[in-house]
Amino acid sequence: MKQNSLFVFTALLIAGAIWLYGFYFATPKPPHHLPAGATSPNGRRVEKSDAEWKSMLTRSQYTITRERGTEWPNSSELTHEHRPGAYSCVCCRNPLFSSATKFDSRTGWPSFYAPIVPNAVYSESDGYRTEIRCSVCDAHLGHVFNDGPEPTGLRYCMNGVAMVFTATSR
Repeated sequence: MKQNSLFVFTALLIAGAIWLYGFYFATPKPPHHLPAGATSPNGRRVEKSDAEWKSMLTRSQYTITRERGTEWPNSSELTHEHRPGAYSCVCCRNPLFSSATKFDSRTGWPSFYAPIVPNAVYSESDGYRTEIRCSVCDAHLGHVFNDGPEPTGLRYCMNGVAMVFTATSR
């Protein structure tokens, strides 16, 4: 019993330290832009100054989407959202994911196996993972992994604070 408690405590301590390092101490990355040759839905682009983003987003939204942060697992209401609807970028309202592709990954973040349209998002390496960004405004949304369900085998692990949910009727 004591060994299990010690293991859980150690695991949580390590996870917290990793999150804290990434959230507070990671070197700021340069701004990103849609890769050359890539397109966003309808060719739409939203570009704002840093001051404009700060004025329209909450501190948490700004940290996640503009500074490439990560929210705590299970901290977003969207993780447990099960109604039909669409998930859009909190910065530019670009539709990103449909509830039809959402699944419970048991990771603590909203997870999807495919974007709503292929060019809704774009990916790039952030060193050791594949980062997912909004193709309209370059917002950091989360990461994609190769351990998702069929038909794609992908798990788009998104920060809930980077998205807004709009419910639809059945």
